[in-house]
Amino acid sequence: MKLILLGAPGAGKGTQAEVISEHLNIPTISTGNIIREALKSGTEVGLKAKKYIDAGHLVPDEVVIEIIRNRLAESDCQNGFILDGFPRTIPQAEALDRMGVAIDRVIDIEVADETITQRVSGRRVCPACGASYHTEYKKPGVEGVCDKCGSTLVQRKDDHPDTVRERLQVYHDQTEPLKAYYADCGKLVIVEGQEEVAETSRLTLAAVEG
Repeated sequence: MKLILLGAPGAGKGTQAEVISEHLNIPTISTGNIIREALKSGTEVGLKAKKYIDAGHLVPDEVVIEIIRNRLAESDCQNGFILDGFPRTIPQAEALDRMGVAIDRVIDIEVADETITQRVSGRRVCPACGASYHTEYKKPGVEGVCDKCGSTLVQRKDDHPDTVRERLQVYHDQTEPLKAYYADCGKLVIVEGQEEVAETSRLTLAAVEG
């Protein structure tokens, strides 16, 4: 089965990708991961991407699409895959169509902006050992102190409420139009994100199975 996962940053898309991947035994193709892999392996297309990243620019569509095309040609994608983070825009979706990739289903994980902002902005991390906490859902024994190494916990810049809201706005402007694009093709299935991750996973698998 060939799937696309949509959802705003912080909606728990990555977790659901793992659940589907394990259930169907197909790989998750995360754009960020394959770009990093292409950079590491030093392929021709990876070197193209590196040129833009080193200059502080976004990797342009044509390079991302080439990286995706190469990845989908690998043997582990023969029985299907999950695209997570691609396409992000209508032009990228159109490029995927032109590649001849027949997507079976597009699963959209829907979570309210306010809920995402609360979830993400409550995260705290340990700069020393990398342990992760949350001000509501996973509190340390002593407030602001890492249970594992005793270091002071910090809030990452990406997790600040203003940054979260900016990323959500970019998603609504650039990526959300894909919902209508795939609904018109009869491929969109919406999953309402639940408070319990396990319940969201149950609904997601039900949507995949159709």
